[in-house]
Amino acid sequence: MHEIMPQILYYYDKEVVRRICDKYGYAPMSALREFMFSKTYEMMINEELEMWEFSPIGIFDMWESEKETGDPRNSLYLRRE
Repeated sequence: MHEIMPQILYYYDKEVVRRICDKYGYAPMSALREFMFSKTYEMMINEELEMWEFSPIGIFDMWESEKETGDPRNSLYLRRE
């Protein structure tokens, strides 16, 4: 198993945190903490799921769905209904 390249994680962290700050008014460190301790982040760093192929918008949608429903898998981005 390979480690996800740090540049990829940095890119997603930066983009998702920016979206959290913009939409919810969190301070950057609070937004980063919220994201990094989420099920969404846990899924993102799981190399078997290959979530680096998703856009940051999709990852943000999963995080937001997790906050609303408790499960990132409820995201419309994943269900594509």
